[in-house]
Amino acid sequence: MGEDAGPVTLVTGGASGIGAATVARLLERGHRVAATGRSAERLSRLARRADAGDRLVTLPGDATDHGAVVEAVKLTEHAFGRLDHVVANAGFATHDTVADGDPEAWRGMVLTNVLGPALLVNAALPALRRSRGRIVLVGSVAGFKNVAGSLYSATKAAVAALAENTRMLVTRDGVGVTLVAPGRVDTPGWGNGGPGPGPLLAPEAVGECVAWVLAQPAGTDVNEVVVRPVGQKV
Repeated sequence: MGEDAGPVTLVTGGASGIGAATVARLLERGHRVAATGRSAERLSRLARRADAGDRLVTLPGDATDHGAVVEAVKLTEHAFGRLDHVVANAGFATHDTVADGDPEAWRGMVLTNVLGPALLVNAALPALRRSRGRIVLVGSVAGFKNVAGSLYSATKAAVAALAENTRMLVTRDGVGVTLVAPGRVDTPGWGNGGPGPGPLLAPEAVGECVAWVLAQPAGTDVNEVVVRPVGQKV
């Protein structure tokens, strides 16, 4: 593919939920997309649904494994010749508190939600500096609105901090950084606990926000997008 075949975007956690919706929106808007995820089977289903041919590559791998993240960036550049944007979307929530939760489940959540985005930034920065691209970190309203005893809330507060300190680091290189912080979303990332009663955003609404951020003109850096379903009070 030539350089003018469309921007190239790497999305972590792209097999389901917000990630899959983001992949679909970006493909609709002419991006070439690499999607990562732990489940090769889910990624295969994503590819079949998208029916995007060589404009979509799927890369099974763990977002918390530095070697796997570096390899995903390399494979994306190899497939498409460049890398313009990354979307750090991989993440999940446990439904417990620091008083009664499972520390082993916390370990995976903290590594995925906090270490994962940092590894993606680290691996992708050389390519993004060359392309003067953009970084999107998917956070949460829970990162701003504390939830009693919630370590998930703390992980998303860390993502918000990572977005701002990354922006400070790379803005002089022409790289944009955006935190997209959704409220309650109807997504498998909630796990078995579910989001509980109340209004929910469709994953496609968050994917639309990400696509909008990546479509901003050169030189425009939208740093924070908070999106809630109408009716969510907190």
